[in-house]
Amino acid sequence: MIRGTAGSALPRRGRPGPGTRRGTRPRAPLAAIALLIPALLGAAGPSGETVPLSGNGPGERLDVTLGQVVDPASPAPGDSERLVSVQFHLENTGTAVYKDSPAPAAHLLDAYGQRYAGFNASTEAGAAFPDTVTLSPGGTARGFVTFRLPEDAPLAAVQFALNGGLSDDVGQWSLS
Repeated sequence: MIRGTAGSALPRRGRPGPGTRRGTRPRAPLAAIALLIPALLGAAGPSGETVPLSGNGPGERLDVTLGQVVDPASPAPGDSERLVSVQFHLENTGTAVYKDSPAPAAHLLDAYGQRYAGFNASTEAGAAFPDTVTLSPGGTARGFVTFRLPEDAPLAAVQFALNGGLSDDVGQWSLS
């Protein structure tokens, strides 16, 4: 089930998205659409919006907010690649303790349909999350996840899912 939110690039169930007339379809490369379909099981929102996500276990629930997107983030790895750092704010709204690694839980997608895994690296953008974040119910954490991608890859979206990125509930924020 797709749970769209205001400002989302994805249409809500049976209803056109903002700025989309009924009967028209958003235009996107077919390869990107094919890659995104498995990830569209969760909520979508624009940058800065909070998306509630559930994990695979009982009581696992986080509100995830996309903060800054720093492109490029220094130091750059080489001439043909760049680093992009994305800030997330996590709030445990569930009843279970959240203990997970945010870096593998996050993915960056480019406009060509390529998906890049996050990793822990502090950049000039700010401090990375620790390898493992532990939050009691009501607890919060803020940090950056970094991605390495080709210099010319246009950013399209960021995704986040609990359980190391393996939860079926996936949050997605449009960057275009």
